Amino acid sequence: MPRINSPAELEELRKDILLKRDQNKPCIAVCTGTGCLALGAANVVTAFKEEIKKQGLEAKVDVRETGCPGFCERGPLTVIYPEEICYLQVQPDDVEEIVSQTILAKKVIDRLLYVDPITGEKIVHESEIPFYKNQMRLLIGNNTKIDPKSIDDYLALGGYSALSKSLFEMTPEQVLEEIKKANLRGRGGGGFPAGMKWETTRNAPEEVKYVIVNAHEGEPGAFMDRALFTGNPHSVLEGLIIGAYAIGSHQGYIYTRHDTPQLIDNIAIALTQAKEYGLLGENILGSGFSFNVEVHLDIGIFVSGESSALMKAIEGRTPEPRPKYIHTSVSGIWEKPSNLNNVETWANVPPIINRGSEWFSSIGTEQSKGTKLISLAGNISNTGVVEVPMGTSLRKVIYDIGGGIPNGKKLKAVHIGGPLGGSIPESLLDTPVDFDELAKVGAPMGAGGMIIMDEDTCMVDVARYFLNFLTDESCGKCVPCREGIRQMLKILTNITEGRGKEGDIELLEELSEVTRDASLCALGGGASNPILTTIRYFRDEYEAYIKEKKCPA
Repeated sequence: MPRINSPAELEELRKDILLKRDQNKPCIAVCTGTGCLALGAANVVTAFKEEIKKQGLEAKVDVRETGCPGFCERGPLTVIYPEEICYLQVQPDDVEEIVSQTILAKKVIDRLLYVDPITGEKIVHESEIPFYKNQMRLLIGNNTKIDPKSIDDYLALGGYSALSKSLFEMTPEQVLEEIKKANLRGRGGGGFPAGMKWETTRNAPEEVKYVIVNAHEGEPGAFMDRALFTGNPHSVLEGLIIGAYAIGSHQGYIYTRHDTPQLIDNIAIALTQAKEYGLLGENILGSGFSFNVEVHLDIGIFVSGESSALMKAIEGRTPEPRPKYIHTSVSGIWEKPSNLNNVETWANVPPIINRGSEWFSSIGTEQSKGTKLISLAGNISNTGVVEVPMGTSLRKVIYDIGGGIPNGKKLKAVHIGGPLGGSIPESLLDTPVDFDELAKVGAPMGAGGMIIMDEDTCMVDVARYFLNFLTDESCGKCVPCREGIRQMLKILTNITEGRGKEGDIELLEELSEVTRDASLCALGGGASNPILTTIRYFRDEYEAYIKEKKCPA
């Protein structure tokens, strides 16, 4: 790879990449995201390559292994370009027919198309499928057009133009101001304004500063960061480098799970390619700005995704949270100012720089701007990764995009925010996807995991499930979290096993409040949310369990 030493050379390389690509040349894009791989996508890719070689079409047809396009329920997905024909649940046995009929004869294979469950219409194009049509796919929309192992694919779509603009057309202060004006709020859970956090780190007195990508995503039912980062790693890396420039950092870290081999491999390849092109490392694009990135793997515990615990892990210490009277943005890794944002937050930075803060802030609600990635799981027809403008109602997400509840069942509850989130009933489905509005009903957005539950779900069991998870994942450092969660789980277990008694509900509420108010970090602070929301909205199930020794569900 040639090293790029200026914005002009970057644009010259981009033009050269596009010039060598025939936009009319057939391309078979096969999703090789985690979900599709689990459904046999690797065998589909192999079958396509063998069939194309068999028919002597290597020079005429490309096969691209892409990241997750989101529609996990119907994988393995295959999109045929340039026509954008979308085939669902493709198997190796379908490959010969796709090559002979769609690639060579230009015919559409009806049985592999999406069929509208209401009208019976067979939909050919990916963008017209209701799952996609009702979204705004600003971050994840390019996943079917990019091989995550190819930096050239990212460059062909304008990749690293925002970095070039930042380094050569904007001062660090101007980049920071643009992020602040965009009102980009952190997508990792709390919704804290990213620009304010960047500014705090930038203004901290220490000369050495760090920037970090939190790619831990340890909560059950959440997989949107993994889909985005695995499928388009350069979008996150570009955002990180821009943030480092604005903050004045020359060293970054990517903190991710040890049990995500595909993500780890794709990150490693992206870092190597970016360095070879001069987009990472010393004297980036000839600008004089230098920045390096290291990958750090977790040890497999949920609490290590908490900001201060994560930073201790990077130092090589036990990942235990610390009190927040000193913010990590002022004193983080090795007591140096450290800015931490999650995958989705960093990926929003390049489009904001390229298209402007006014464009970004025109999307969403007054207080929550842009789009939000959501992972839909549970009792829903269309599981997968969804991206919608902030302010979209839960009803639209679940029914217009998610396809509603399967098997004729009724929706009972939506659990939002993972183990530290809350469960809300069907009556609140018109609540918008918005940091503040969801918090008002007791279900903080968290990173964006959304678990849908039908009429057969027992909400007391749901609360017990999350408390059981948190009991194992608490670091045990503080008594309110360690003992509070354990005692709440003990009471929930007694209730679900027929040993509940009068006063248990009130005791749970009291313990929940103490654990919430006295715990050291957000794990203990949020552990009560599943209990408090299920008691608030489904108290009758607790009472029935205690009085009748069984749940109505």
